[in-house]
Parts: sequence; structure tokens; C-alpha cells
Amino acid sequence: MNKANQIESIRWVALGSMVGLIVLGVAWEMWLAPIRPGGSLLALKVLPLCLPLAGILKNRMYTYRWISLLVWLYFTEGVVRAWSDKPPGNYLAMVEVALCLLLFVACSLHVRVRLKKTGIETEAAA
Repeated sequence: MNKANQIESIRWVALGSMVGLIVLGVAWEMWLAPIRPGGSLLALKVLPLCLPLAGILKNRMYTYRWISLLVWLYFTEGVVRAWSDKPPGNYLAMVEVALCLLLFVACSLHVRVRLKKTGIETEAAA
């Protein structure tokens, strides 16, 4: 698999996992296992994930870098709610953790492969 195809594949994994986190967050807080009956404003937690969608679609390296940091907030929420919530909320939290890990790995791989493709290597690693 050449690097262009590899970059495109990783990009789609990152985009899919980010959209999955957005859909899961809204569905979770509105219908699947809301904190309050009828939904809650906690569904707004997905708004920070909506901002980088344009950057991912435009394949901006900077976007991949800061999403790999942002995703840890959602990972932390997922871990806490997986151990403190009751079913089905804890199962949804486990799905959130899995999507966060997938997004982090995809973003990290994307940055690494693109830097190797352009020939930019860090001198500290040498």
C-alpha cells in the first residue's frame, strides 16, 4: 500500500471515529441513557468535536495534532462513567472509550505517516 492510500485510509478511520463519537454523545444524552428523562444539555459536550470536522475533511495536519490531545477529555469521561454508571450508560461509556482510542491512534498514525512521506524527521530521534 503506497503512502497516499495509507494516509487516505487513516483519514477515513479518524473521520469515522470522530463522527461516531459525535453521534454517540448526542444519542446517549438525548435518548439512550440520559441523566434526566427527556434528555439533558450534556449533549452539548459534542460541540468541541464538531469544530475540527472541517479540518479533517481538508486534511490539515494541525487539526490531527490537536484532536489527538482533545480526545483525552472524552476518554476520561468514558472511563469515569464506565465505572460509575449503571447499564446501559456504562456500556455506552465503554464504546466511547473504544472510539477515543481509535481516534487517537488514527490521528497519531496520520501525523507520523505524513511526516515520513514529506521526509521530515525529527533530529531528536536520530
